[in-house]
Amino acid sequence: MITGVHAMFYSSQADELRAFLRDRLQLTATDVGEGWLIFGVPAAEIGVHPTEGDPPSGTHDVSFTTDDLRATVRDLKERGVTCDEIQDQGYGLVTWFTMPGGVRAMLYQPAYTVG
Repeated sequence: MITGVHAMFYSSQADELRAFLRDRLQLTATDVGEGWLIFGVPAAEIGVHPTEGDPPSGTHDVSFTTDDLRATVRDLKERGVTCDEIQDQGYGLVTWFTMPGGVRAMLYQPAYTVG
């Protein structure tokens, strides 16, 4: 039985990205040794999107979700995170931000109910 999902970011600035996730996004973490932090995240979901080469087949993506995108963006900006303009994509309100090492992440407020 599947009990969860473990997502991974790869970054040339791993220590800085760990600090960003801990300090800026305020995710709780467990130190599993030698500075390796494993971050707890709330609910998760998986979507499957078709592709025709862009992005290439086999690409993985991790997005963050929130119940109130505008309030979350305000909080992130107060912690020094630069977010793109909020857009309505139909499936939800969406913004993007860049984390250390050039890792781009989507943050969105779903317009649907999960489950």
